[in-house]
Amino acid sequence: MEQKRNAVAVVGAGSWGTALAMVLADNGCETRLWSHNPQQVKEINQSHTNEKYLPGITIPELVTGYDDLQKALNGIQTIILSVPTKAIREVLAKIAQFQKDPLVIVHVSKGIEPDTLLRISEMIEQEMPKELVKDVVVLSGPSHAEEVSLRHPTTVTVSSRNMEAAEKVQDLFINQNFRVYTNPDLIGVEIGGALKNIIALAAGISDGLGYGDNAKAALITRGLAEIARLGVKMGASPLTFSGLTGIGDLIVTCTSVHSRNWRAGNMLGKGRNLEEVLDEMGMVVEGVRTTKAAHQLARKYDVKMPITDALHDILFGEVDPKDAVDGLMTRRRTHEMEDLADILSERSQHL
Repeated sequence: MEQKRNAVAVVGAGSWGTALAMVLADNGCETRLWSHNPQQVKEINQSHTNEKYLPGITIPELVTGYDDLQKALNGIQTIILSVPTKAIREVLAKIAQFQKDPLVIVHVSKGIEPDTLLRISEMIEQEMPKELVKDVVVLSGPSHAEEVSLRHPTTVTVSSRNMEAAEKVQDLFINQNFRVYTNPDLIGVEIGGALKNIIALAAGISDGLGYGDNAKAALITRGLAEIARLGVKMGASPLTFSGLTGIGDLIVTCTSVHSRNWRAGNMLGKGRNLEEVLDEMGMVVEGVRTTKAAHQLARKYDVKMPITDALHDILFGEVDPKDAVDGLMTRRRTHEMEDLADILSERSQHL
């Protein structure tokens, strides 16, 4: 079948994939939304809803659901990859079996793979044959799917090694409600987007413990310092972490009930165990997996990440949340500007 003008496939019909499909449809794109669940696809096509992930939202008619991945990608040149980090390799392996022409792959998930310690763009490049990948672009930033689907003002960032490809994705998504910036720092954009979920979990735990705004403000600011320390050591620009995919994403994820990472942390802070929390959430909580990866990265790059370490102890070491927070508060005293000096020193070594 011949490709219609501006046809795009969104792979993954969770809340974020569905919201982005709506943005594309608002911009006049024929949008194919793939899900592995036939009942979900039937609902999208017949009722124009996705009640499990975006209750009460009407999906535009330009969005068509598919449960056949090959049909969804037939004639498509650009795909939006919106599946959990743990499912990325499986989905890409399926695509590689039938795909003939190179794709622009825009990934919108936020995570790092434990053990391999690869960012998502690196996972894509490792999993997909080179001849099938034209460009890899990341879209990230402070953006709750619930608010995007309501067409509330939202700003995000796109990045790629090929900035011309990033600019094309910018043009694809940008409209009066959904503003898109570009940033050439691919590493920083991916690291900021992934690691903010760790701090959001910690902020939720703090709120669950009833510690209030002072504690949460400390977690956000000191969490940003951790993210920047690691990111710069991995080759990112420190300026990225003062932007949308740094402090912007941290603020929205650490302070909103829309954030599944904050909600999961909040339940942990109130005494629930991790297994119970994940079962009740019913959706992937990327921060749990990313905590394991960041804990490993901190050791690989010899970077101090006390909040990440404390959260790792809570999630995987069965340490009581209150004890972990008390441990953070009784660390040896330091000068706040030491972190800034370390970050700038590390960055100068990369220049």
